Amino acid sequence: MKTVNPLTFILMTLALCLATMSSAMADSDQLMPIQTPPSYQQECAACHIAYPPGMLPQNSWRQMMGDLENHYGTDASLDDETVKQLTQWLESHAGTYKRVAEAPPENRITRSKWFVRKHREVRPEVWRLDSVKSAANCAACHTGAERGEFDDDNLKFPTGLDSRSRRAWND
Repeated sequence: MKTVNPLTFILMTLALCLATMSSAMADSDQLMPIQTPPSYQQECAACHIAYPPGMLPQNSWRQMMGDLENHYGTDASLDDETVKQLTQWLESHAGTYKRVAEAPPENRITRSKWFVRKHREVRPEVWRLDSVKSAANCAACHTGAERGEFDDDNLKFPTGLDSRSRRAWND
């Protein structure tokens, strides 16, 4: 039987751990990937939070990045090099797990089955509050949204939430 050099064993173990963490990160809705391109924050977060790429499947990101001139009613066009860089990054960190296996209607995170299920008790008028404006404004309630953290334990009441909604919130 051939013995393995201890240094080789350590390096192989480290490589396996990094590979596992990388794929797990792509499926995580808890944190943004560590290596986020500055252009993603600069371009995407200029209008909305920079959503964690694991919230949508690859095909959704590909379609979205291929039609930025019609980005949900806004022209979000970018230069070709930036589009290429961001598309590759988004696709490599896209969700691959069951929750995002199916692309949501119009590639909208807020219309995905998991989003609708998680927010099923939020009444429609809450989305229309001045402090919320729409379901896409995650930071209105999720204090860690800018970091890609959507844990139910770190929620805040949006400004203007009525007492009936506050009671339902705590159930």
